[in-house]
Amino acid sequence: MFYQNKSYTEMTTRVAKSSKESSKPPKCKNNSKIAKKEKRCKGTNRSKEVEITRSKELQIASSTSLLQRLYGTCKDVFRSEGVADLHLSDVQALAHILDSMVPEDVGLCPEIKFFNPAAAFEGVPRVGYTSLYECKKFSLCIFFLPTNAVIPLHNHPGMTVFSKLLIGTMHVKAYDWVDQAESEDSSTPPSKFRLAKLKANGILSAPCDTSVLYPTSGGNIHEFRAVTPCAILDVIGPPYSLEEGRDSTYYNDIPYSALPKARKGSLINEEEAESYGWLEEIEMPNEAVMYGVHYMGPEIIETAP
Repeated sequence: MFYQNKSYTEMTTRVAKSSKESSKPPKCKNNSKIAKKEKRCKGTNRSKEVEITRSKELQIASSTSLLQRLYGTCKDVFRSEGVADLHLSDVQALAHILDSMVPEDVGLCPEIKFFNPAAAFEGVPRVGYTSLYECKKFSLCIFFLPTNAVIPLHNHPGMTVFSKLLIGTMHVKAYDWVDQAESEDSSTPPSKFRLAKLKANGILSAPCDTSVLYPTSGGNIHEFRAVTPCAILDVIGPPYSLEEGRDSTYYNDIPYSALPKARKGSLINEEEAESYGWLEEIEMPNEAVMYGVHYMGPEIIETAP
């Protein structure tokens, strides 16, 4: 548009020069003023368009800043491939960002029907899953649980997992294996059972602090059960890998007192019994089969190493 205005000015100037013999002076000056005025108007409109575009860009940048910061911090924290043991400062840095995140940071809001009731299997609600980002060092994903849906009791071998409940209320149960020092005086339980200590057994409601589990502590074996529709943002490092031996195993949990033969000779007294349980390895249950959800939230801009 700017160049069209310039051509118009040159054209009117040429017309004025060809009319020098006219008794009345040509009105090229007025035409030039009109052209300049049009330039100013169109220039002003263009400036407004630029301002609006810039404003939208800033809004987009603002809405994605926490997610992009999360990605950048993950790159820094999970620097080495296959390493799950993190420094306390790294854990705190990631947890701090996740604690600040809200559903809108990943394109969600409580009103969105983000689960698919039709995906139920034999009356059991199915869990949805979407991937935000994945590489060999870490992954970012969201789980969508309709009411009463369950992510069955499972482990995370060699992984550190940050879980941020963005929407809803859920019941969490988590165990860690009892170490050798605690069980050396106990009689050996049947081979299909293994003693574990209960680390969490309660209700979480959003907004809440980020939960962190480690390769051998923090409730590495856990179960989520939705009380209301839930959305959970997970940061997993390193991610699941069949080739590298990081695949989930599923379990049934049995109260400690339910196996009297297994607990014969145990040093765990009756008062402590409720804090322990026997875990039995099982095949992958139907509830663990998830359906894929296309991610529609803000884009993560991948940066150079």
